[in-house]
This record gives sequence, C-alpha cells and structure tokens, in this order.
Amino acid sequence: MTNTQVPHFTVRGLSPEPFQALFDLSDEELEKRRARRLITDSKPGFPCRVSLQDAEPGDEVILTNFIHLPSESPYRSTHAIYIRRAATTAASYSDSLPEMLRSRLLSLRAFDAKDMLVGADVVEGGQAEDVIARFFQDPAVAFLHVHFAKPGCYACRIDRA
Repeated sequence: MTNTQVPHFTVRGLSPEPFQALFDLSDEELEKRRARRLITDSKPGFPCRVSLQDAEPGDEVILTNFIHLPSESPYRSTHAIYIRRAATTAASYSDSLPEMLRSRLLSLRAFDAKDMLVGADVVEGGQAEDVIARFFQDPAVAFLHVHFAKPGCYACRIDRA
C-alpha cells in the first residue's frame, strides 16, 4: 500500500503541561507519586511521549504513570511513560510516523467512539501505516492507541485527520 492510499491521520504527543511540575519535585516527592527521575544512558531506550523522540544520553527524564484511556469502559488504561525535561511542545505528525515509532515493534489497538476495542494488531513500526490504513477503513474505528509491543507501554494516540 502506498502513502496515497493511507487515510489521513494525525499522531500527537501528549501536552507537556501536566508533567512540567514533576521536574521541580525532589526525588522523595516523586517517589510518593510513583514517579522516578532518571538520567538517560542509552539511545534508544527512553521514548518521550511529549516530543515523540527518544531521549539523548544524558537527558533528564521522568518516568511516571499516565492514564492514557480515562474511560468508563472496561478498557480504561494506565501505564508508565517517559517525559523529557526538554520536551516543552507536543509533537504533531500528519500522515507520517515519528522515527520513535518506526524503529520499534508496535501494538496498534483500534477503539470505537465508546472506547471499546474493535481491533488490534502487532507490526514492525516500518509497516505500521498499512495497519493504520486498514483500521481507519472501518467506520467504527474512532481512534488508535499505539503501544510498544515488548514492554507494553503506551506510546501515543492516532486520530483521523
């Protein structure tokens, strides 16, 4: 499938605002919130959910829990995510995927307007656009959640453009 056949979609990073204050907390205060401050030592390995980029070695990140599907459905979901201190603007990609996604094994989960799971697949990131296209061809699919398949953590949301 070529890019011209892929339905238009948007990939967005999380808003940085809810996370910025975490960087001002002490390590003890972070621990009380089930969060950790880390200095990254490798790349890839610390994918930021705001910038949708892997942190560079030496970057300060916060590992925290995030409710990525704050739903009343049985699929309400939460998982650990990394946020880079330097990430001050939410990334946005139109009709393309950030390298952070292209370089990993992904789990794509399709949800309807009532936050019910209507489809799922696991795919290498470089082939993810084919799965996105297949899911968005179904009018019941309202949005997709992307997870890193091996650790299972939430990566981002994909919406129809």
